[in-house]
Amino acid sequence: MKPKVAVIGCGIWGKNLVRNFYNLGVLSLVCDLDKENLNTIKKDYKDIGTTSNLDEVLLSKNINMIVIATPSHTHYPLVKTALEYDKHVYVEKPIATTAKEAFDLKQLAEKKGLVLMVGHLLLYHPAVTRLRSIIKDGYLGDIKYIQSDRLNTNYYRNDRSVMWDLAPHDLSMISYVLDQNPLGVTSATGAATNNDNIMDIVHLDIDFPNNIKAHISTSWIHPEKRVSLLVRGTKATAIFDDTCMVEKLHIYDNFSQSKDSVAYPEYLEIEPLKLECQHFINSVINKIKPRSDGDNGYEIVRILEDAERLMLGNNYQKLHGLKLSSSRRSQ
Repeated sequence: MKPKVAVIGCGIWGKNLVRNFYNLGVLSLVCDLDKENLNTIKKDYKDIGTTSNLDEVLLSKNINMIVIATPSHTHYPLVKTALEYDKHVYVEKPIATTAKEAFDLKQLAEKKGLVLMVGHLLLYHPAVTRLRSIIKDGYLGDIKYIQSDRLNTNYYRNDRSVMWDLAPHDLSMISYVLDQNPLGVTSATGAATNNDNIMDIVHLDIDFPNNIKAHISTSWIHPEKRVSLLVRGTKATAIFDDTCMVEKLHIYDNFSQSKDSVAYPEYLEIEPLKLECQHFINSVINKIKPRSDGDNGYEIVRILEDAERLMLGNNYQKLHGLKLSSSRRSQ
């Protein structure tokens, strides 16, 4: 089967997906409701079709793979519709914004024998993959604590909170390097600084097996960009700093006070998004489960939904129109 990709959504992030799938030689069509976005695509990719009509994408027999890069609240209906039209789907994180929706999509893809892949980009970052192998090899000792900070300024705020926008990256990355699913949320706090009930600062504490504690901080209002992951073991501590141009992965000896003891493990310098897009294509061609499949997407949404429920309390019911169970915990 020759892969033919349509990208739905070519805004700030979608245009990066357009570029990568075009460079991989599989892009056929781009769909967006914004005429300016489509005009940019027409200018930069003269041989690629454009449309503002979703039906044109869904009904095309030429298109067998759909890439969705739209706001998170649109993911569930778009992914479900694409799967119902027998298209393999790559959707940007999160897969959906409720665990039930995520589970439904996972089941639908399995039932139809289609690839469903979630854009958990950091699972394809060479430095993160290297860190995972370092942890598996026991170089850091027994892992005790892990912290991820993802702080930046965002003026677009098209998700319902910073948690749904950024935390899927952190939670999926932590689960990947530990090779374990999270157990549950122990604390979730946030603040809405614009008086619009949209939280732009969120802090999460999450338990993992083997008594590993994880902390995630996300922010849309931080004037200095910070994107880092700290993994503390009994022997050494690793820091992955994605703001560094080179040598993003550092390892420190816990028992040395000298900064000279820092090690810089080597890894391949390849754009993570290129690797992720290629992985989607390979998964479809070879009929294999992608690394960030529907199960992976569901686990992340399950935890984030619990975090939002814990953070909002009674306001969660107002937001979702759901009857709350005050004793619900992650299983």
